[in-house]
Amino acid sequence: MTMEIDAKGLACPAPVLQTKNAVEKDRPENIRVLVDNGAAKENVTRYLKSQGFDVAIEEKGGVFTLNASSTGQIPESGPEPDYLACDIPGGTKKILVLAASNCMGRGDDVLGEKLMMNFMGTLKEMGPELWRVVLLNSGVKLSIEGSQVLPAIQELEKSGVSVLVCGTCLDHFGILDQKMVGETTNMLDIVTSMQLADKVIKV
Repeated sequence: MTMEIDAKGLACPAPVLQTKNAVEKDRPENIRVLVDNGAAKENVTRYLKSQGFDVAIEEKGGVFTLNASSTGQIPESGPEPDYLACDIPGGTKKILVLAASNCMGRGDDVLGEKLMMNFMGTLKEMGPELWRVVLLNSGVKLSIEGSQVLPAIQELEKSGVSVLVCGTCLDHFGILDQKMVGETTNMLDIVTSMQLADKVIKV
């Protein structure tokens, strides 16, 4: 028997939370989740895969049907995606940088964009303490093709820094398909990341 969750019309993290609750409560062998936005599709798929499910996706009329079948391998790390449980060596503090805008500061947007570019380019100087960069609201525009800040963020990701990009925000601005760096995420992952971080810096 296949469990079905109709999460159409729901913004993240609601589809992920509904799926998470169903998996934790009933641990179904087969589960079908219906969503109608790209961010929810990516986030629910990522969650199900982290829980030992194979996922096949069908799309019709703007509705994504996620058909998931259990592989029988239940993760030992719990319900969170693996990357939320990652650690850095030597007990180093984990610093999370939260960028909620594509500009730094208020007043002049041209200046703010230059400051943000300089800021992201300088973040690497934090060394191994820089653990994660989270982009939300207009900050997600830093992750798309054509962003002047994109090369700096890509360099951070290549060096091992985790980059999370708000899927609801990408959907809102209509730029989900333009994202060039980071992992599309939801508010549940962002809140969990803030809990795991030793220090949060908001810009």
